[in-house]
Amino acid sequence: MLATSSVQSLDMGAMPAHTSRDYENELRELRAHLLAMGARSERLVGLAFDAFCQGAPGAVHDAQTLDAQIDRDDLEIHGLILRMLALRQPVADDLRFLTTALRFVGDLERVGDEAVNIAERAVGSEGGAKRIARAELEAMAGDARDMLHGALESFLQSDMKLAEHILECDDAVDARCKAIMSEMIAYLGQHPGEIRAGLCVIGVAKYLERVADHATNIAEQVIFILSARDVRHGHWRDEDGESAPLPS
Repeated sequence: MLATSSVQSLDMGAMPAHTSRDYENELRELRAHLLAMGARSERLVGLAFDAFCQGAPGAVHDAQTLDAQIDRDDLEIHGLILRMLALRQPVADDLRFLTTALRFVGDLERVGDEAVNIAERAVGSEGGAKRIARAELEAMAGDARDMLHGALESFLQSDMKLAEHILECDDAVDARCKAIMSEMIAYLGQHPGEIRAGLCVIGVAKYLERVADHATNIAEQVIFILSARDVRHGHWRDEDGESAPLPS
């Protein structure tokens, strides 16, 4: 999990020096807020999936409480960015960073929502459907959480290569989601009494897929901050659909 105290290690060399000490402090405060929000989002995904696997409906309240803090982070960070845009009139790298951060927090807020949805599936999910899908779900959850952690690390370390790697991981999560859904459809055809439990499993798979999608979005935003290249909607692939080196 990311530690908010690690903000001091964020590479500031790529950012221009500012004549305003207050402005520089605001930029550092923004980075600290983003990292704290990211750490909470990452923690919430783990808490929610554990609640689902263990069938612990009591954890839903804990998930909702943490999600409420993430929602407050969203509002506070948006307010800080809008004040900086209005009062500091940033240009070049700073403008790109601030406008991209608005999308960044949107993805983190949605990660929190997806995690709460996962925790809520702890109720009514017991049965054979969960047992036969558990190993694949755990692998998928591990991949999605690794992607989220890696995307946040790529921001923390200003690591272009790591951000590119996150983009390459999304297809594997999508494939796992499709495999789980196919397995559940076949299972429920033979066990109609487990429709509710099977739908819970399918729902969790979809929510994990979306967590991975949000991690991909964050990695794309890191690439944009570092290189000004817009790689959304698969524009980092070549004409054959294969991954291609991003232009420097």
